[in-house]
Amino acid sequence: MNSMGILEEMSQTLGKLQQGYDTLQALEKVEVGTTPKTLVWQMDKVKLYRYDRATSAKCKIPVLVSFAIMNRHDVLDLQPDRSLMKKFLDEGLDMYIMDWGYPTKADKYLTMEDYIDGYMNGAVDYIRKAHGIQKINKMGICQGGTFSTIYAALYPEKLNSLTVYVAPFDFTTDKCMLYKWTKYLDVDTMVDSLGIIPADLLNAGFGMLKPSGDISKYFGVLDNLGDEDKMMNFLRMEFWKADCPDLAGEMYRKYIKDLFRDNKLIKNEFELGGRLVNLKNITMPFLNIYATEDNIIPNESTIAINAQIGSKDKELYAFPGGHIGVFVGGRSQKELGPRVAKWVTDRSK
Repeated sequence: MNSMGILEEMSQTLGKLQQGYDTLQALEKVEVGTTPKTLVWQMDKVKLYRYDRATSAKCKIPVLVSFAIMNRHDVLDLQPDRSLMKKFLDEGLDMYIMDWGYPTKADKYLTMEDYIDGYMNGAVDYIRKAHGIQKINKMGICQGGTFSTIYAALYPEKLNSLTVYVAPFDFTTDKCMLYKWTKYLDVDTMVDSLGIIPADLLNAGFGMLKPSGDISKYFGVLDNLGDEDKMMNFLRMEFWKADCPDLAGEMYRKYIKDLFRDNKLIKNEFELGGRLVNLKNITMPFLNIYATEDNIIPNESTIAINAQIGSKDKELYAFPGGHIGVFVGGRSQKELGPRVAKWVTDRSK
């Protein structure tokens, strides 16, 4: 490129930056999770919300969603036109969601038992009592899907159906660096030294799964600096990514050692509170959704659970796209939300 070409490109870039500055100055405050919901129950820092409905739900049995503890559930309600929760409401479901809160050093001794037998079971029992029913519909996403499956094996009498999204179950695969790293992670030293596992430490590890991701992302932003809508989309996602809770050390210790390292769940060797988690106890209808281009949870890790559970009514759903696209992509709104809502409603009569 000659000197004139370089000057012209620099001039164009400076123009984009100025346009971007003007756009950012005009943007409103970045907000996520704006679909109206009401706090209905709380235990310690964990809260349960019910999404507000203007009309009666078409589905007779309510749905409880549990997201990954290491992320915020707000990505399910990123903005009105990219909200899986709003889509479920529009499709007639009665939706509840768990907010795991932000653990502090005071919570370092919280165990997986506390999260599943305590908080998750407490939320399920609240909904059962509030609606006067024996069983509810359960949804679990990523780590929340793994925990929900463990819950389903321990409390099958409380669940009418179970839907899981991009959840890890079989940790033998080596197709993801995350699965390799955890085999050599000195988790005991981490937990004993830190007590609480910092979110920044975990995010650094996830960022290394795709090192070029941030570079390509910011190049893309440069081209969209003048588009207010696209900039707001970008900022909402960045806000969500940065808003990650720390993790309770004892819960993290068991999660890494018993699941990632020793793969006990899929082997039917995993115990919680002294009880064997027998996957054959899962007999309720089971919908297992995986993302075909998932670079965080390999497909074979998610798919493996279907052969181990006792459900006769079980289905695999291959969703085209990546791990996060399951929740925020346009196809998620048009295809996944309505199909999942119908699947749940058809089994709630």
